[in-house]
Amino acid sequence: MERLIILDTETTGISPNEGHRIVEIGCIELVNYRKGDQRQWYLNPDMEIPREATKIHGITNEQVADAPRFADIAKDFLAFIKNAKLVIHNASFDMGFLNSELKRAGLPIIKSDRAIDTLSMARKKYPGSPASLDALCRRYKIDNSNRTFHGALLDSELLAEVYIELMGGNQFNLDFGLSTDNNGDDARNNDSKSSKTNSQLQPLQFPRRTWPINSEDEKSHQEFLQILSKKSGNSLWTA
Repeated sequence: MERLIILDTETTGISPNEGHRIVEIGCIELVNYRKGDQRQWYLNPDMEIPREATKIHGITNEQVADAPRFADIAKDFLAFIKNAKLVIHNASFDMGFLNSELKRAGLPIIKSDRAIDTLSMARKKYPGSPASLDALCRRYKIDNSNRTFHGALLDSELLAEVYIELMGGNQFNLDFGLSTDNNGDDARNNDSKSSKTNSQLQPLQFPRRTWPINSEDEKSHQEFLQILSKKSGNSLWTA
């Protein structure tokens, strides 16, 4: 079972080194590419939120005046993320703020190798193309019409969808029934890349399953098929 945490923060400014603080944290659990539990914390940053920051995320000083400090929710936050990898868009930004808050609270920092940076993933996959969260939502036709302001939980929800698409979508780009050529390239019907024809393609052979499927596995499988059908309109396994 792979458990990831999709994470985003909203802050009072662009650099914790200049004394800026976190005002919102949003986290969504992703287990085997299915959304699970989620958490959202609004935080009192112990400083005035600049007007320029409020224009971006919509959070005002009045809204967080009675909110907890980061130190008050730190243990709850760490208990939720546990040891999971953190999927973050522009990870260095959020990790910098989180580790600054953890240091201030006297707690161990989060190691950088726990972060999966979707900004870096997008730039590698689409070099030269816009790689903002909004741009990726447009590319993948993900509805972000509710994103009047940046919000940590809302952005985490959008990022979960973007991350799944960056990983290949709910179908995960599985090429069932296709063999590969000697160079490891897909043996598709593409004369410019391969001299093989459709008649020369050999289906991959898999051994017959000989062990029983328990009820929990069957339930998870059916839930996954529903996700595939919802995403694509239909799936190979439910057609």
